[in-house]
Amino acid sequence: MYMIYVGIDISKYKHDCFICKDTGEVIVENLSFDNTKKGFQQFLDLLKPYDNSNVHIGLEATGHYGLNLKLFLEKNNYSFMEFNPLLVKEFYKSLSLRKTKTDKVDATVIARKLMSVPYKPNSNLFYHKYSIKSLTRLRETLVKQRSKYKVQLTNILDMIFSEFKPFFSNSFGSTFLYILEKYKTPEKIANMRDFESLSKISHGKFTYAKFVKLKDLAKNTIGESNDIFELELSSILNLYKNIDEQIIELDKQISTIIKELNPPTLSIPGIGVVTCASIISEFGDISKFSNASKMLSFAGLEPGIIELGTMSSKGKMVKRGSGYLRYSLMNVALTVIRFNNTFYDYYYKKISEGKCHRVALSHVCKKLIRVIYILETKNIQFDPSLLK
Repeated sequence: MYMIYVGIDISKYKHDCFICKDTGEVIVENLSFDNTKKGFQQFLDLLKPYDNSNVHIGLEATGHYGLNLKLFLEKNNYSFMEFNPLLVKEFYKSLSLRKTKTDKVDATVIARKLMSVPYKPNSNLFYHKYSIKSLTRLRETLVKQRSKYKVQLTNILDMIFSEFKPFFSNSFGSTFLYILEKYKTPEKIANMRDFESLSKISHGKFTYAKFVKLKDLAKNTIGESNDIFELELSSILNLYKNIDEQIIELDKQISTIIKELNPPTLSIPGIGVVTCASIISEFGDISKFSNASKMLSFAGLEPGIIELGTMSSKGKMVKRGSGYLRYSLMNVALTVIRFNNTFYDYYYKKISEGKCHRVALSHVCKKLIRVIYILETKNIQFDPSLLK
């Protein structure tokens, strides 16, 4: 039985496809179908004469425009393989010197590219991986916004009651927020009387001595409060708390999905649920990478190679790929060196070689990616004794 190769060029409102047999015989030279339910059904009707297992579908990884189509294909038991647009572009250059480039040409090139490589379809967990990716990216956006509100609240407190924030060992903790929300101004804090409530909220950590001390600071503050500052404080505090609640809800959703997937990466000490979710979802289907070096390239952590005549050197990291992924990897690298002696020793080995902190940390990231590749492709748990 012959294989069917389908190349799809994704765009916002419509998609173009090219279909051929493994013999090279063209079945559909070009067909545009709308990014709608009717359009998807039109495309599906073209594939119905063939067994699902004999249909290889290729498309570019082009953001969210193709999401609904991918979910539709998965729902109808069709696999698909995604290509990096840069690789498709390079493949097109190798086929022709002509500058002609249209959506229909792109669909043909994708189909030809699909025929030239081993078929490595996305896993059937595409929906879960994409869901986590959306949630973790949204979470990152909200965390950044929450940080901005923290700065704004700090600036207002510096004017109203500059002694308030330094008084707390845990700024923006439950006790801190409770007092701000209920009293807002130093005048009201100086006259507060509900010590029992504060003691309960802080689980006994906010002692009576602290209660008295805070009231005394409020009475003698150098800050100046007025109705405008109080309104500004109240508004930003509400925004901060609202975003904080949304982040907590996102964490619950992420945790639920990750526990269902149970990826081996989660077994690495120092990698928590949210960080694991971010790394796994940004890489997507790790089985599509033939080796760890391909993962490094995807993350934008491999060095650029410069060759001029007989001279060859390694330049800076190329920094292609997902910025979210690099951010997550660099952050988690700080944590894993605290939890694992091998990563710790490797970091300080790079420091001793004269590498600066961030460069040494990037080397830890590379080592971590190699570990993740082994764990995920072999489906094994982390074992520190096997690290070299």
